[in-house]
Amino acid sequence: MISIEELAGMIDHTNVQRDATDADIQALCQEADDYDFNCVCVTPTQADLASELLENSDTQVCVVIGFPFGVQTPRAKAFEAEEAVKNGASELDMVMNIGALKSEHYSLVQADIAAVVGAARGRVVKVILETALLTREEKIIACQLAREAGAHYVKTSTGFGVSGATVEDVRLMRETVGLEMGVKAAGGIRNLETAMAMIDAGASKIGTSTGAQIMEELLKKGETENNF
Repeated sequence: MISIEELAGMIDHTNVQRDATDADIQALCQEADDYDFNCVCVTPTQADLASELLENSDTQVCVVIGFPFGVQTPRAKAFEAEEAVKNGASELDMVMNIGALKSEHYSLVQADIAAVVGAARGRVVKVILETALLTREEKIIACQLAREAGAHYVKTSTGFGVSGATVEDVRLMRETVGLEMGVKAAGGIRNLETAMAMIDAGASKIGTSTGAQIMEELLKKGETENNF
């Protein structure tokens, strides 16, 4: 069984809802600090608040870029990334230009990702593929383009698509990028069983809005097993 510390270090505790209030972000950051999660994932306008709240914590701040559709120009995404970095982001989750990929404008897709990677100045960049909208071949090409553009992770979903992460997609992404990149599973991961299925398939990070509940499941599971 995975340890509490290992799982906590893989969780990106997330609230990117359009109606998230300051109080919601405060609660998110408090939970992330309590459980020692890898990071909180927030919208650009809440990056500075999250950074302030986690100033004395080991938990990092991740900001979404080009969210949730990925239809902004590379220059616009790069500017958004620069702003996020100024406001304290140490990780960026950017949405790929899905329409460009489907139109086989591969140089644009790669340039789009590379623009954010450049603006990030060495910070972790994860590329959201929105796998539910892609064919198997498109998923493979998207992973390859993200790798060639210098991204650090590929990520399944925004959580706002028609569906979220699947074990099959995570496995395919891991097979495509190998061990040189990370794979983040996100979208519909609300319990320990689903999180573990994604990790077993090759996910190195889990994006979820229910990180605290997942950790409590693991803690309870550990207590139960120790009683035998």
